[in-house]
Order: sequence, then structure tokens, then C-alpha cells
Amino acid sequence: MPDASSIATGPLAGLRVIDLSTVLAGPYATMVLADLGADVVKVEPPDGDATRGWGPPWVGDERAGTRTAAYYLAVNRNKRSVRLDLRQAAGADLLRRLLVDADVLIENFRPGALARLGFADETLQELYPDLVHLAISGYGPDGPAADRPGYDFVIQAVGGLMSITGEADADGGHPTKAGVAISDIVAGLFATVGILAGLLARRSDRSVGGQRIDVSLLASTLAVLVNQAQNAFTTGASPTRRGNAHPNIVPYETFATSDGQIAVAVGSERQWPRFCAAIGAAALAEDPRFATNGDRVAARADLRPLIAERLASRSTADWLRALAEADVPCGAVTDVLAAFQSPEATARSMLVEVEHPALGVLRQAGIPIEFGATPGSVRTAPPLLGEHTDEVLAELGLSADDIARLRADGVI
Repeated sequence: MPDASSIATGPLAGLRVIDLSTVLAGPYATMVLADLGADVVKVEPPDGDATRGWGPPWVGDERAGTRTAAYYLAVNRNKRSVRLDLRQAAGADLLRRLLVDADVLIENFRPGALARLGFADETLQELYPDLVHLAISGYGPDGPAADRPGYDFVIQAVGGLMSITGEADADGGHPTKAGVAISDIVAGLFATVGILAGLLARRSDRSVGGQRIDVSLLASTLAVLVNQAQNAFTTGASPTRRGNAHPNIVPYETFATSDGQIAVAVGSERQWPRFCAAIGAAALAEDPRFATNGDRVAARADLRPLIAERLASRSTADWLRALAEADVPCGAVTDVLAAFQSPEATARSMLVEVEHPALGVLRQAGIPIEFGATPGSVRTAPPLLGEHTDEVLAELGLSADDIARLRADGVI
């Protein structure tokens, strides 16, 4: 187990996770588990997780062998890294030994690839009947696209998300990906939910034991279309792009001010007259064309220019004060660094620092889940490739000579 300084006391303390996943969806899921106290052993191929090289920007020194992409650092803290060549028999044997005491195995191999390494579902079930095995893929383990690699950008396209993201055609827009790899991220979150549910099922019914759980990027993306999907099912027509405008609520979008952009979210009928009064356009609340949200959605083309003209007349700060006094949800459009430095983010401890043994102090996004009695924690920095190989193998009972031989053979 980890040394005393890195042992967690969060709600998942004592849970052992073997992480064979790379890139984003799987590592994001295991970071969430690790933040909440799980002991995550990240088993990396000889060349390491591909995202170690997805820079710039970089941290560290290439000549010293510490250069690491910021992308990798974003989702791999609180883990221990073991460098292991699973294509060698000795490497596969070490993985079998690692799985003996594991609660969870998570991987994102293409369907069939893990079986070819000697870890077919039947084998895992026979050797580790209580193991929760979570597999992430692009399109699922069967179906016409099962053998295709899963890339977030492509999934956003084929999953319908890109078709509703971006400015409208009339405004010169075109289908646009989200600003982060959202298909990967939501797949990682669904994976986390699946793992926890699998563990709960195992605990509540011992006859269930472990099980395989599949999460695909495509299904995850389709699932988070939520109201846009239901709109399509209801009308029989696919939604169109509206930029920052909401398909079902008006006004609920961004507007230009005299010096920037402001997001306004009039989410209830009670807020509507308060909003109108705050922007000096009380007459809009009495206009029958805009009486209800349904009316405003139908008449958005008439209403939006009237609001836009008012909001363009004063500064963002002026409108934030006026709308806050009227208790109307609003906020300035803020860049990433400013968002993390805001008083609100500071109150939630969403910017944290962690000491890396080779890279110095790293700033990272904090943990968004708050527990009253068993809080998670950022304990250790994202590991160097194979940083904990000797430590983890020693826990399996291997001697220093055993480990040296494995290293000489290129297994680790």
C-alpha cells in the first residue's frame, strides 16, 4: 500500500483500482475515484500514456526526462504509475497478480484487445469473481462500429452534439465542437457512476459478485443531449444551432454590453418583470407578445433586439449590479484564469496546489464534491512514468533482484 503520507481517508479509502486506461475518459474516471480516496494503480504501456506527449504547453525539462504535457497532468493526480509491457508473458503475469487484491479494473482497449492479452471476460470472471470490470470504448463492444477507435472530436460529430453547438447558419456559424473534450469527460463520469453502482451491487448481493460494465463515448454523448434530444423526439425535427441562446427559455443567452459580454438567465416568470424593470424597459413586461416564456420563445426574433439595445448601452459592471439587485441570474463572460481566481471559486477551493517531486508546485482544479464527514483530497501529484513501479511490485512480494531482472528484460 502507499506510504503513510499519501494514504487517503476519503469515502473510497481502501478501494483498490487497477487502471489500464489512457488519454481522457478512463483517466478522468479514475482521478475522481482517487480524489475520493481510492488507491489507483495506473498501469502504463512502455511508452506511457499518450497524453504525456500532448503538448505544448509543457512542464519540466526534456533533457532531464521530466518534460510532461499539461494535458496529462490535468487528470492523473493521486495515482501511482507502473510501467508494464503487457505483451510480454511476464508483464501479463504481473497484471494477474495486481488484480488479485483489486476491486476495480478499468480499461479502454478496443473490443477484443484485452482478451488477446489473456484477459478475456471469462478468464477475469473465473480468476477474480468479485472484480468490477469497467470497459470504455468509442461505440460499445458490439454493433457495426465496435472495431472503430473512439475519439472525442469524432464522437461529438456523429453523436449530434456538434450539430447544436455554434452560431446559427444565419449568423455565419457552422457545427462546432465544445471547448473541452466533453464526450470523453461525460463518458468518464458515467464510468465513475457505473463503477460505484457495480461496487454497491456487489456489496448488497454477494451472489452478484463482480461484473463487466460497458460505457461508450457515443452512448454517453447521446445521453447528455437531454432536452435537445427530447425536443427532437417531440417535434420530429432536429434542433438547430442557436449560439448561446437557449432553445426553450427566452431571454437566456449572452448579450454585448458597452465593454464586454454578459450572460442573462431569466429562468422563471417571476424574474421576467424584475429583469425588464432592471434594464429600464418595464414596458416589455406588459407587452402581450412577451407575456409568458412560451410567448417569448415564439417571439424571440422580436424580443432579442430590444433587450440587446438596452444592454449595449452600459458596462458589464453596471448591469451586474443592477441585475443582482433585481435578483436576476447573470454573470460576466470570464476567461479560464479569471474564473478560477474569482471569490466564488476561491470559496469552493477550486484552485489547489500540489508538490511534484520533479516538476515543483503544480496548480490544479480542485475537487467539486464536498463531503461533510469524509472529504476527498489532492494528496499526490500526477506521477512520472513508472514512478511507483518498484514500490507496487514490492507490495506483490517481488525482491529487488526480481525487479531488476524484469527491468533488464524490458518488462517494466
